[in-house]
Amino acid sequence: MSKAKALKTIPTFGTDAAAEHFVDTADLTEYDLTEFRPMRFEFAKKDAQLNMRIPETLLDAVKTKAKQLGIPFTRYIRMLMEQDVARR
Repeated sequence: MSKAKALKTIPTFGTDAAAEHFVDTADLTEYDLTEFRPMRFEFAKKDAQLNMRIPETLLDAVKTKAKQLGIPFTRYIRMLMEQDVARR
């Protein structure tokens, strides 16, 4: 009976170049990636502002959901808006 191979932990990198080199050269199947989460990178300039009044209970619910996802609540609101516009 063979034992499951223990997975390595991802090292810490001092520079972006070191991290890029690691990803380019390492066999990532040897590493434990279970704690990784998908990340969204936003490159578009945020040059407009929105101000609205909503019930406090709704804002609290939005903040709770955003916290569960590990993102700021304003990014969560923007993400919901983007998803809705994209599907119409």
